[in-house]
Amino acid sequence: MGRSTALMASGTGASRLLGFARNMLLVAAIGVNAGAANAYEVANKIPNALFAVLAAGVLNAVLVPQIVKAFARPDGKRTVDRILTLGGVFSLVATVVLTIGAGLLVRVYSDNWPPELVALATALALWCIPQLFFYGVYTLLGEVLNARGQFGPFMWAPVLNNVIGIVGLVAYLAIFGRYVEGSPDAVGEVLTESWTPGRIALLGGVATLGIAAQALILIWPLLRGGYRFRWVWRGPRGELRAVRVVAGWALAAVLLEQVGVLLTSRVATAANPGDLDPAIAGNAAYYNALILYLVPHSLITVSIVTVLFTSMSKLAAVHNMDGLRAEVSRGLRLIGVFTIFAAVALIVLAPFVVRVALPTARPVVVMSVAEVLMAMSLGLVPLGAMVLMKRVFFVLEDARSVFVIHIPMTIAWVSIAYAGREFLDPRWWVVTVGLGLAASNLVAVLFRMAGLRRKLGGLDGRRVAQVYGKATVAALVAGAVGWGVLRFAPPVQDLTGVLGVVIALTLCVGIGSLMVGIYGLLLRWWRVEELTAIVAPVLNKLPRRVR
Repeated sequence: MGRSTALMASGTGASRLLGFARNMLLVAAIGVNAGAANAYEVANKIPNALFAVLAAGVLNAVLVPQIVKAFARPDGKRTVDRILTLGGVFSLVATVVLTIGAGLLVRVYSDNWPPELVALATALALWCIPQLFFYGVYTLLGEVLNARGQFGPFMWAPVLNNVIGIVGLVAYLAIFGRYVEGSPDAVGEVLTESWTPGRIALLGGVATLGIAAQALILIWPLLRGGYRFRWVWRGPRGELRAVRVVAGWALAAVLLEQVGVLLTSRVATAANPGDLDPAIAGNAAYYNALILYLVPHSLITVSIVTVLFTSMSKLAAVHNMDGLRAEVSRGLRLIGVFTIFAAVALIVLAPFVVRVALPTARPVVVMSVAEVLMAMSLGLVPLGAMVLMKRVFFVLEDARSVFVIHIPMTIAWVSIAYAGREFLDPRWWVVTVGLGLAASNLVAVLFRMAGLRRKLGGLDGRRVAQVYGKATVAALVAGAVGWGVLRFAPPVQDLTGVLGVVIALTLCVGIGSLMVGIYGLLLRWWRVEELTAIVAPVLNKLPRRVR
């Protein structure tokens, strides 16, 4: 598990670093709290949201457990081929239909936008929505690789996507130049005049080309691993019954989740529909905060859950509930040790992290994104736990409970977001969307924990609580020290230009390292063995004298 997690985390880390470079170029090209940036974010959000519905939600729910079961049977490859055939064709048909409806989708995901901004977002969406098909192919092929124990390619493939994106954005900047506040990209008739078909095609087309390459490159490791795909349309009666049942409830759950995404997106788009005020966070600012918030989750949590999903599927297949309960406990403890510290670190360092991630943004824009990031970070710990618990429900083929729990989750998220819109100044609307997301994660953990305790006969709660308690105290001590040191640092509003970014990066590395050291020493003193399990794959690569 340690080796597989390290392999996936390294791939995710490389991808995220390139993703940061790509996002820096994107911000330089179209800004953050700007009309074109908000239009692009909605256009690119549409395939991602639809992917969550049609691919990530449904396919992730059924693929690994069902593929693991299939490969255990003599005729299992035919079942896997049939799943890939039907899943691929379904993704293609959905992509064609939804691309035709691009204009309607843009209007659904936005609110209070002028016609020019809707027109730009629609044009970009026509280039971006085809990503959905390639997201589906990426998920299908990647989950087959994961079920076969080939974990690396699935996590390393996005590196190619980001390389293509970086090359495309460099070309965009060379041809069209960088975004300048108050330029013709502001909302108005001139917006559609300055955004020519070629400019739109380059920005949107490169994004889709990257996703296509990310998906198709997975064919090579499948072939090298000995897998040969064949089109299979039919099979024995009832062969995919479990797939249909689990996928049906999973689809219902993720549709409900996307209702929350849609409604909160309308709050975010209404906060700053254009270039009204660079200090007011809009939907593009929310996206920039979200990608930073998801970094620790993607690096460690997703890697751990991916490995455990395969092992838990094998245990569930032979009805080993004791082993499954032990795996869940181990996963919760490992994830908690990492996410508790990451949440505190993000809250303490948020303005400086955003300054580094968005080097061309104005200080007021940096602070608007940082405030959203701090609000989201309150939900980082429950995010990791709830994702693991969701996979446990799937290996138990109980997607119905996942759907039912999504009801209070969505209510919590939407209620807090709309309360902010109703009672607060627009500057805080997107912050309340972030707070609602954090509250939704907490609601999910409470309900899923109660459900799994009944199904598994407990969750080794005392041991998990002890680890979380020690990790929380250690993280708060480390965070307090880091926050105290930052009182002597220059405020982020004064950190402009190249020198300001260098200072912000130095503070992040220096104070972050100090916090890591304090956290690690306290956990080692308290003999929290999960810390060793996380860092062992890295330490084993170092010379013995360094360890």
